[in-house]
Amino acid sequence: MANLDPELLKALRQAATAAADGGVDFHVNSGWRSPEYQNQLLREAVSKYGSEREAARWVATATTSPHVSGEAVDIGGSNATAWLSRHGAEYGLCQIYRNEPWHYELRTDAIDRGCPRMYADPTQDPRIQQ
Repeated sequence: MANLDPELLKALRQAATAAADGGVDFHVNSGWRSPEYQNQLLREAVSKYGSEREAARWVATATTSPHVSGEAVDIGGSNATAWLSRHGAEYGLCQIYRNEPWHYELRTDAIDRGCPRMYADPTQDPRIQQ
């Protein structure tokens, strides 16, 4: 949880406490990542998917990844992601990419308006465009 945006961490803790009251445990599989680690993940994705274009559907560069800036978490456990899909907006926690049900970011407007429409994958996110 080191280096996460303080507001994201606060929202995540509040949501995890509420989920735990209902018997659901959160597991943060990935939070903040160093630029070096993000680049390693990207190299591995290129190797796995066969091209930079296909890898970009799953892994952003170190300069564009919200993980590197501490603004994203990957949540483990299907119970936890199901709970977040139902209740995350109450805490400003939103799934951003349709192809990554584990990836959540803080969207404080979601508390009042609900989460914004998801992008199909990171290649559709204007913040990630390289």
